Amino acid sequence: MNDATNTEKNAAEAEQLHALRHTLAHLLGAAVLELYPGSKLTLGPAIDNGFYYDIDMIGKVTDEDMPKIEAKMREILPTWTSMDRKEVSADDAKAAFPGNEFKHELIEEYAASGLTTYTSGAGSAHEFTDLCRGGHLDNPAKEIDPAGFKLDRIAGAYWRGSEKNKMLTRIYGLAFQDEGKLKEYETMKEEAEKRDHRKLGAEMDIFSFDDDVGAGLPLWLPNGGVLTEELEKLAKETEFLGGYDRVKTPHLAKESMYKTSGHLPYYEDSMYPPMEYDGGKYYLRAMNCPHHHKVFAARPKSYRDLPLRLAEYGTVYRHEKSGELFGLMRVRSLSMNDAHIYCTEEQFADEVRAVNEMYLKYFKIFGVDKYVMRLSTHDPKKLGEKYVDQPELWKKTEDMVRNVLIESNIPFVEVPNEAAFYG
Repeated sequence: MNDATNTEKNAAEAEQLHALRHTLAHLLGAAVLELYPGSKLTLGPAIDNGFYYDIDMIGKVTDEDMPKIEAKMREILPTWTSMDRKEVSADDAKAAFPGNEFKHELIEEYAASGLTTYTSGAGSAHEFTDLCRGGHLDNPAKEIDPAGFKLDRIAGAYWRGSEKNKMLTRIYGLAFQDEGKLKEYETMKEEAEKRDHRKLGAEMDIFSFDDDVGAGLPLWLPNGGVLTEELEKLAKETEFLGGYDRVKTPHLAKESMYKTSGHLPYYEDSMYPPMEYDGGKYYLRAMNCPHHHKVFAARPKSYRDLPLRLAEYGTVYRHEKSGELFGLMRVRSLSMNDAHIYCTEEQFADEVRAVNEMYLKYFKIFGVDKYVMRLSTHDPKKLGEKYVDQPELWKKTEDMVRNVLIESNIPFVEVPNEAAFYG
């Protein structure tokens, strides 16, 4: 098997696993509605290692109820021999989900780009229809190993991630191709819990959190200071060899800069509220991109100066929701080893390839031998709304990145509608 074929095989397997997990989210929703009539389904995506569904439950559901829901899923599964897609109007879609204000909100939001429903178990006692864009197995009864999935845990989640909205019940599930891979993951998870960074961070005096400082704002203790300094030293040495120039930029900037760069309309919700000063507004930076563009623009440039690679350990501040904070994995203050490369179209492929080679070097140093790159692409239906309205440039750029990944034999999965607004 040649490198390109191997990459395509890995991508196909990743896509199939994503479809399996997405289908199981539907199965979970169906089981909940049968056991808890009147409950309202909201969103149920596939995620790494499984799936979840956010539900406005009728009645209380606890971890003790998980086996009952799981058993119902396995009872329903044999009747789901197809996933039937149907294009529907907004009115028909709302009629399919009477009284469900969550689905109605989604219907109104996406009506302009087209609505589809998927029906499973048509004609059976377990017939189930959900509002969905797709990405499912064709024959769940045949393609899902009943022993390859299990419900994992229950949590609370605000509708659309905003604490201003209603709190919903989120039921998580694990899903793999078969029972063996599920058990393998559970064993790995148990071992990982023994090495939980929050537990080790406290035991080894690496980092701490303090209520007086604020949630999600880590304090690096002396031992942690040594670790971060050594990691930064390694990165600086690696980037120096890669031809990067280091810069330093401020922790805040005027509103006008973020408007000019285009970031503010898309990221304002995740930025801290502005400070009023000197008759203007200043924001704590949530990203380094516009600062680096200003560095690039600070002096006249010739094509002979390209490629220009700018790098910085820039501290950024994100107004993450309190319920999403998780140790050092999800924080409100972090140092991003960020870089921006300015190059010609002819230099593009070589630059992307060099960045990937740097990743692989780090993976080797830290013993990471299993990895999948993620190619986040745009949604053509949202050009001018969520993405810069330059369809030809989007296609050309995505094709160039994809070609580099394939030629480099790097396993990757494409995820639509996930790109940043500019690329």
